[in-house]
Amino acid sequence: MDLDALDDTATGGQPASLGSGALPRLLMRAGNDVLLGAALQRNELRLLYQPLVSLQDGGIASVEALLRWQHPEQGLITAADFVPQAEAAGLMAMLDEWALRQACADLARWLAALAKDRPASDAPAPAVRVSVNIAPDRLRDARFPALVHSLLQEHGLAAAGLMLELTEAALLPDAGASLHALHELKALGVQLVLDDFGTGSSSLGNPKRFPFDYVKIDCSFIRDVVSDHGDAALCKTIIAMAHHLGLKVVAEGVENSAQCDFLRRNMCDLIQGYVFSPPVDQGAILTLLAEQRCLPPELRRIQRQQRSLLLVDDEPNILAALKRLLRRDDYTIHTAASGPEGLEILARHPVDVIVSDQRMPGMIGADFLRKAKDLYPDTIRIMLSGYTELQSVTDAVNEGAIYKFLTKPWDDERLRGHVAQAFRLKEVNDENERLNLELRSASQELAAANRRMEELLQQKQQQISRSEISLNVAREVLQHLPLPVIGMDDSGLLAFANSAAAHLLGPGATLLGNEAVQALPELFPPGAGESAAPAPHAELCIGGARHAVVVYPMGGLSSSRGSLITISRCLGPA
Repeated sequence: MDLDALDDTATGGQPASLGSGALPRLLMRAGNDVLLGAALQRNELRLLYQPLVSLQDGGIASVEALLRWQHPEQGLITAADFVPQAEAAGLMAMLDEWALRQACADLARWLAALAKDRPASDAPAPAVRVSVNIAPDRLRDARFPALVHSLLQEHGLAAAGLMLELTEAALLPDAGASLHALHELKALGVQLVLDDFGTGSSSLGNPKRFPFDYVKIDCSFIRDVVSDHGDAALCKTIIAMAHHLGLKVVAEGVENSAQCDFLRRNMCDLIQGYVFSPPVDQGAILTLLAEQRCLPPELRRIQRQQRSLLLVDDEPNILAALKRLLRRDDYTIHTAASGPEGLEILARHPVDVIVSDQRMPGMIGADFLRKAKDLYPDTIRIMLSGYTELQSVTDAVNEGAIYKFLTKPWDDERLRGHVAQAFRLKEVNDENERLNLELRSASQELAAANRRMEELLQQKQQQISRSEISLNVAREVLQHLPLPVIGMDDSGLLAFANSAAAHLLGPGATLLGNEAVQALPELFPPGAGESAAPAPHAELCIGGARHAVVVYPMGGLSSSRGSLITISRCLGPA
């Protein structure tokens, strides 16, 4: 069981928790199996749900089920406080089955309610999936795929509506058995999610080897992704690797717009976290679905937004003059009196162009623009100053931190022209990024389609292999039958004769490859053509003895075609 995924703290919340080991001590005193079993009987377990939101269109794509215990004395308890004890007591199969059954029932209720509230003339109800964490040892339970199948049928759900999340710990004990179990689940049509990728015993080969549909980036890499170059590089690498393998990527623990914007720009597919919604009960999820709640447009993958300008200067009169001059050009204008204040604005608002003074207390303009370049490389940065500290400005220009250096006092029209030119450059860059995102999206979809085709081909090859084995077994059985048996294909050609038939008809009989109507004319009405069907019963005289011939058409209980013909000697005189 994935504790991080089940705990609100993984997505920035403040869940109720006993702390200091109070619940573990309580469990140890009362007995894990007794207390948790009683919790099930008293209906104290709960599922909360947290949406997973598409960065492509901003809509809810699925919801993850998060296990809770509504303790009568301690209140709502997170999974991290009782799942380890449940694992130690061998109760995870029971908890997993309860959570899976409850999640399927809730999904069925949501779909029914959404369909009822939308007349046939309206747009179709939004599609939604439910994602359930499963314990590692469930892959070693041969009955688990059958349980999943029965629950889907019981609640009338399409298999594609269910996602199963598991960590790489589930794959470690027996990779071969895990692979077999995952293929069985995939054959049902459910979606598979590799959770907490990048932590613990992660292996870069697992997303390729095992048939997952999604990879989840652990929240520990998302927390500082905007400010930590290492976390940013790891997230970009995981996203690129997953997309090349035809997998989609979910980032969990997304708490603010800056994290979401980073993930949007780097082609992450889905986000999960407080930036959109905390975990809520099943009624609140239905409300979100019915309202078709979405991310704001500026946080979606492909977007067009209003031009935004940031002015940074420590002199209030300069800021006021610049704002009066530039607001006629219909920009959204933000102002800051220092470099640190400017960085705070950049963290809260999308900005296209920055115009900054050089000589400011605390942080000079060159250092501010360097920092802005590192954190927000897509911005276009202009320095407007009456002072020229040559070395720092030259260094900033050479490092790419400054697009243009303009001097005070300025010419109004020339300054407006330079700012407009900066916005045009930003729009060209944005259009290139948009085209690049569309190309990468198309490539990702192609890679995903290739992966699905490879999985389907593998399934077909396995099916063909099993069919060939079954056919060979059937041939061998028929060969050893003492009863003469002849096989006829659906075009009327004789394709098989066992050893008893060859012995009965004699070495001179030529059956295989001949048309049945010619080799065994007694089976067909007089003058029958090549396409005529044989009579179900007939007699042959072989070696002076009468033989009964029975024709068994195939295909009633399988996809087989043709007929089996048996020959048995009749009792009595010829």
